[in-house]
Amino acid sequence: MKKRFRKTAKVALVLIYLVIIAGAVVRMTGSGMGCPDWPKCFGYYIPPTELSELQFKPNHEYKKGIVIIVDEELQVAIENFTSNDALNLTHWEPYTAHDYAVFNPLHTWVEYINRLLGALSGIPILIFTIMSIWLWTDKKRFLLLSIFTVIGMAFQAWLGKTVVDSNLSPYKITIHMVMALVIVAVILYLIFKSKTTFKNQTFDKRFKNVLIIATVLTLIQIVLGTQVRQFVDIQNKLNGSFNWDITAIAPFKFYAHRTLSILVLVLNLWLFQHNRKFNLGYNKFKFVLICIGLEIVTGIVMYYFNFPFSTQPLHLVIAAVLIGIQFYIILESSRRSPLKTVTTST
Repeated sequence: MKKRFRKTAKVALVLIYLVIIAGAVVRMTGSGMGCPDWPKCFGYYIPPTELSELQFKPNHEYKKGIVIIVDEELQVAIENFTSNDALNLTHWEPYTAHDYAVFNPLHTWVEYINRLLGALSGIPILIFTIMSIWLWTDKKRFLLLSIFTVIGMAFQAWLGKTVVDSNLSPYKITIHMVMALVIVAVILYLIFKSKTTFKNQTFDKRFKNVLIIATVLTLIQIVLGTQVRQFVDIQNKLNGSFNWDITAIAPFKFYAHRTLSILVLVLNLWLFQHNRKFNLGYNKFKFVLICIGLEIVTGIVMYYFNFPFSTQPLHLVIAAVLIGIQFYIILESSRRSPLKTVTTST
């Protein structure tokens, strides 16, 4: 059962990262309001593909909750009815959560696929939560953490609704991202703790403590990065292009983000060298440096080449992968083995 639990948790982890990638694509394409309502999309379980589907139709059977666009406003059917030749607003009520009433089929389907992946990722989480009941006597924390993950996914769904209702509030987007990383961390913990065999790795307290600091800095970088990204989005809407200086618009957050990136690089280079020097056995650390290298490259490209298409979401996705690897190495480095523990002084 434990092996099947672990395999299911791995599937859930992959799907959560796919949701993060899909969310990045949503941001890249500006599709966050592609579905202006929640959990349906314009009142449909399968969204429309043409604007004509959102326009009033005479002698048409409408279901309660269906949305149409009238004079650049969303109108929601308040009951099941068949329309007459002319629009009668007594059957409709304005959508009041926000005033965004634009239909773009690309944006709609990008956002819809993002939501589908989010729903799909919940299936393996429910499955391994049920499996954890059978592991209660052996690993009680599995059930508790699995239930926490289910609650976390429900919170993410609710938060997704509030993000749409707020017309993409910046701080809610940041909370949405951080919560996704919390879920990733919990699933990684479950994957690690359900292992039956472990690699030959050395416990080193200094390595672990510095790694924790480096991981916290990565999280701070992600939060700062989402805030800087929001400034970028706002300026693009105002100016219609990238012909503006980000250092003048968001000086503190931008320079804090750039300065911390240097500290993150230095700490992780020290960790990499320390791992090699004392042969600690944390082989995944090479992927940490690869991710940091890609982060630096995409950051430079964004700053000096006016944010080329896809570089921003790629930057965010790599950061999410980076912090996942770092957290997993923290789990590995926290496992004490009486035969493989060292105290280093350099």
